[in-house]
Amino acid sequence: MTPPLDINEEVRDALADRRPVVALESSLIAHGPGYPLNVEIATGIEKAVRDAGAVPATIGIVDGRFVVGMDDTTIDRFGRSGDIAKVSARDLGLVLARGDLGATTVASTIVIAQLAGIPVFSTAGIGGVHRGVQQTLDISADLQQFTRTRIVVVCAGAKSILDLPKTVEYLETAGVPVLGYRFDEFPAFYARNSGIPVTRVDEMETAARAARLHWDLNGDSTVLLTAPIPEEDALPQEDIDNAVGDALTEAERSGITGNALSPFLMKAVVEATGGRSGKATKAVLISNARLSGELAVAMSATGEQG
Repeated sequence: MTPPLDINEEVRDALADRRPVVALESSLIAHGPGYPLNVEIATGIEKAVRDAGAVPATIGIVDGRFVVGMDDTTIDRFGRSGDIAKVSARDLGLVLARGDLGATTVASTIVIAQLAGIPVFSTAGIGGVHRGVQQTLDISADLQQFTRTRIVVVCAGAKSILDLPKTVEYLETAGVPVLGYRFDEFPAFYARNSGIPVTRVDEMETAARAARLHWDLNGDSTVLLTAPIPEEDALPQEDIDNAVGDALTEAERSGITGNALSPFLMKAVVEATGGRSGKATKAVLISNARLSGELAVAMSATGEQG
């Protein structure tokens, strides 16, 4: 079938001319902080991509069609609405069949980005293996989607509420390269250090060539380019671990499981940090957007864009 893609003119022209483009998700607009802060952050992310020399392409689903490059009106609509469904990769068929609205997550955004021919995606932190996975088997769909989507995902590691060592182990088993941009450890989202080593790259051109060679040799799978939160915005990992540990105990006592657990843990972190985690998340989003733009520029300049 022909994918139901509505690519805006700026993004379409950039792709046709093999100029740099960065894909962005829409779930942070519809399910992040309240209006108008969510729209302000989305606008700031797009500006960071532009400042790096690339074209931003915020992705969402409108009336059963994939919109690649949401305009200001659509972004504002997603920001104001309180009932737009969060759509993962597994949900795409049903949302299209119903002609619904949908805010895309990491997993669904990279599916649509690949269909549109965009090789770089920026996010704050990926999903991963949840703490207590031995009992819950709770593993984010992001990790499975990485094994079959050809794209570079720029992130500050995985969300701090997750089991970071098991997440990195899963990625290694799945054959997903994890590169650290000018950093030797897998970032811990709110915190810079996790103690988990990754392969360091110091030049964007090297990261761009590594991605292209990985795809040539191993086919359709994701490359992760990780970078830590700016030092001035980082939070102590001990504070995060204590907040998550206390929240997990409360969740078990209250019977909170499944899809309700992650929002519960994130809320606990916000409360425990006095709101500093919100500032940290914004800093990560802006920083990663800029790095994504730089990577997209490098991929375009070196002919590695595809």
